[in-house]
Amino acid sequence: MSEKKKRRHLLRTIILVILTAAVVYTLYANFTKDKHEKIAVGDQAPDFVLMDMEGNKHKLSDYKGKGVFLNFWATWCKPCEREMPYMDNQYQAFKDHGVEILAVNVGQPEFSIKKFVQKHDLSFPILKDSNKDVMGVYDIYNLPATILINPEGKIVEIIEGELPEEKIIAMMESIKP
Repeated sequence: MSEKKKRRHLLRTIILVILTAAVVYTLYANFTKDKHEKIAVGDQAPDFVLMDMEGNKHKLSDYKGKGVFLNFWATWCKPCEREMPYMDNQYQAFKDHGVEILAVNVGQPEFSIKKFVQKHDLSFPILKDSNKDVMGVYDIYNLPATILINPEGKIVEIIEGELPEEKIIAMMESIKP
């Protein structure tokens, strides 16, 4: 076989291997993409562990037996900022009735979060999702977003967008044990 034919044969073999690898990868990606399904009402809430601003760990499953108002937010989000005082009012009203608020800040520096919390004098736990991992697990793309979790740990409502205080009151009532 001539040198030219050997090179052409080698080049064709390399191209065939690359195309085969691409097809295998595409098939694998398509068959495994549904392993991470979007959360839905009625599902068990995915468990997570996040640190709060004081360095305390919060594990969602530790709140079983309580209703959880899980809120995803950021300091730059104006609707988030408007609903925070309402959430704090209702946290004060419901915290002794078995309802917790866990406010998950997504991907912001601690300095910005602390400044925001102090400005609004917030008293509920502020959790840090620095890498946006929990945000991803809960399929959150728009802020603010709120997930209501009943005392059994099931998702009962998923809401995107700003909440007026009346709606927050009704939501807290709906997850009260």
